[in-house]
Amino acid sequence: MPDHPPYPVGLRLAGRRVVVVGGGHVAQRRVPALIAAGADVLVVAPEVTMALEGMTAEITWVRRKFAAEDLDGAWYAIAATDDAEVNASVVAAADERRIFCVRSDDAREASAWTPASGRHAGVTVAVLGNREPRKSAALRDAILRALADGVIDATDTHDVGPGVVLVGGGPGDPELVTVAARHALAAADVVVADRLAPRELLAELSPDTELIDVAKLPRGRFASQEYINEVIIERAKAGKRVVRFKGGDNFVFGRGFEEVLACRAAGVPVSVVPGLSSSISVPARAGIPVTHRGVAHEFTVISGHIPPDHADSLVDWEALARLRGTLVLLMAVANASAIADALIAGGREAATPVAVVVDGTMPEQRTVLSTLGELAVDIETVRPPAIIVIGEVVAVAHPERYPRG
Repeated sequence: MPDHPPYPVGLRLAGRRVVVVGGGHVAQRRVPALIAAGADVLVVAPEVTMALEGMTAEITWVRRKFAAEDLDGAWYAIAATDDAEVNASVVAAADERRIFCVRSDDAREASAWTPASGRHAGVTVAVLGNREPRKSAALRDAILRALADGVIDATDTHDVGPGVVLVGGGPGDPELVTVAARHALAAADVVVADRLAPRELLAELSPDTELIDVAKLPRGRFASQEYINEVIIERAKAGKRVVRFKGGDNFVFGRGFEEVLACRAAGVPVSVVPGLSSSISVPARAGIPVTHRGVAHEFTVISGHIPPDHADSLVDWEALARLRGTLVLLMAVANASAIADALIAGGREAATPVAVVVDGTMPEQRTVLSTLGELAVDIETVRPPAIIVIGEVVAVAHPERYPRG
């Protein structure tokens, strides 16, 4: 048969079953975009990456080998294992059911191809380069840069020499990453990403870009900081352009400067692309100012990853309790009750307004309103990530909940 060009189409997958067979890094790249499209995602794999395990609240994971019946009722399928026979069986089962199927290891045998795609300002750009993924990704990146910069110019002028770039990915919404962050990702040979980095952007990476998963699951699997330092230095010394991709800002409780020091000690060039800190951007997206004229003249950002009475705590909670401004707590869900008790003991009123912003900037974002005295009960149903805002600015944003005379 002649090699016909593909017919481009945009799939509307909201509420429709999509089956992803395989739990490795190819699946990790594809699943976030499917979630963002609203698909009912079923992952079939004996094991998955830490990042995919962290998505199990949004997907269904069947922990076993693929069976043809897994495709019953599906609209779309992705064969993404490292076993050619398994991938072939997925394609065959999909063909029997007239389901379009992508095959990650051999596009020639698939009924559908995944384009190099990305989004900017509500526009989806998708490029199919006749099974030339680097060509497709390069053209897509040029278009996205032109859209972001307001200039029609496909020339890549970025420094792509070896070294490490620490990239802050912002609070979660991929639209809130900077232009510089997108440029850094487009030029990367290796991306070392954690769980809170905007995962949808991983689907925009070139297929030749190595993705290293260093997720830290709450009370679950994690990659140590020492391991992360070793990986970024080893890849950079091998002549690679390494992007260390994190959520928020690298220097706000992100251990970014530890990575800078490690690179400097190893003689590896390192630079920083700051990201929006969730401590400011998440309250802002929730409609809560961290300062307000006549209400709060300062705000303090605190890590709540250890409780106030812990021997390793560096926070003077009594001093914080005496402040009149806003307190913004990060990584504090588990210790919120103990922190509230410490602030009340230090002089803060139990009626002080509190807002807990869960999954900030993401489609599922929600805000739980409480007070210091009620926080222990109100936060019981909250799971990380969440930002806790304490102070009268919460009442300014929600006067219906906190009437003031």
